[in-house]
Amino acid sequence: MDQFTLNLIVIGLSFCLYFGIAFWARAGSTAEFYAANRGIHPVMNGMATAADWMSAASFISMAGLIAFTGYDNSMGWTGGYVLLAMLLAPYLRKFGKFTVPEFIGDRFYSQTARIIGVICLLIISITYVIGQMEGVGITCARYLEVSKSTGLWIGAAVVFAYAVFGGMKGVTYTQVAQYIVLIIAYTIPAVFISLALTGNFLPQLGLFGTHTGSNTEFLMNSTRS
Repeated sequence: MDQFTLNLIVIGLSFCLYFGIAFWARAGSTAEFYAANRGIHPVMNGMATAADWMSAASFISMAGLIAFTGYDNSMGWTGGYVLLAMLLAPYLRKFGKFTVPEFIGDRFYSQTARIIGVICLLIISITYVIGQMEGVGITCARYLEVSKSTGLWIGAAVVFAYAVFGGMKGVTYTQVAQYIVLIIAYTIPAVFISLALTGNFLPQLGLFGTHTGSNTEFLMNSTRS
């Protein structure tokens, strides 16, 4: 089996998984479409949020921040997620609204605040989607051996299909599936890098360990080669 055929099988199975989840979790009401009927378990909700952070837009934005401003300012992306989760999301849920502009407009009794919220939301969403779809186009183009624009349309069609069919409920559960794949992909190299550099199996324990010179030199030479 050649590499292209293997790529088609893996990508096809991934698409089938997303469509299957969307069909299983299809939205049957407005509450399910916009807010998953507020029935998502907190752990799964956290997994979906983490998958959204570990996305193509995160890779592109983090790489850009590090390239232009250095490592000192690379935590703004994560900090924004934390602030949003702590200062806005809980109150949006308690208030019973579906969108941020609705919450802001009703909370401050101001149509102007609602319009400002819409403008901010559009700017943030468009910026995020540009980075996300750029990553989708590059990934699909690489694995399907098509142009980047064609890969972008393929990825957009798949996302559109399961988002419209399943609503927020379907999107949340597909994000959970993505989280499982991403966290495994992140953890495996992190464990082996920690073993090579510090001798600790858990990367977190590596913070309290010391670098082993021979392993560090070997890892650096392997990376260069």
